[in-house]
Amino acid sequence: MTHLLGLTGSIGMGKSTTAQMFRDAGIPVWDADAAVHALYAKGGKAVPAFETHLPQAVVNGAVDRSALKDMLSADPTLIKKLEEIVHPLVAEHRATFLEQNKGPLVVLDMPLLFEIGAQDKVSSVLVVTAPADVQRNRVMARGEMTEELFAQILDRQLPDAEKRARADHVIETLTLDATREAVQNLISKIVGAKDA
Repeated sequence: MTHLLGLTGSIGMGKSTTAQMFRDAGIPVWDADAAVHALYAKGGKAVPAFETHLPQAVVNGAVDRSALKDMLSADPTLIKKLEEIVHPLVAEHRATFLEQNKGPLVVLDMPLLFEIGAQDKVSSVLVVTAPADVQRNRVMARGEMTEELFAQILDRQLPDAEKRARADHVIETLTLDATREAVQNLISKIVGAKDA
């Protein structure tokens, strides 16, 4: 039986870096954001549904994320239509990945794990965290973020303290070495417990 570890954390908390550490350790990682990118790309499974229901979001045969963002800003009620299109396709993508990736441990990297109620679909939940000032500095250092957008993103995400309170495992991502060691310890704990 595979242990499904749900990996989540708010923006700027080090989730992508942590996910890569699991990959580096040979653990299969499914990435929800990458799945959405694939679905939105030219030839992606979401494109025909967008052409039917939200055609102004399709540019040159692909879903244009910035056009979509503008549409959602102008009409927040469209988020429901968007979710109706995308969520079933993402679930199908995840199911295919899980069929192809077995083993004692598989990680599901899901930024909105709690927000969409996916904690019930995993064996345990890992939340990555960092102090608020570190989080803010990381996000702003990316260069493509405004204070206003950062605030909007945080508003859509469950507060960090609540995520940590609901988690089975918490890793603080202050340094790469400490994070990598915590990842290795968690892998040993989960895989070791399965072998016992």
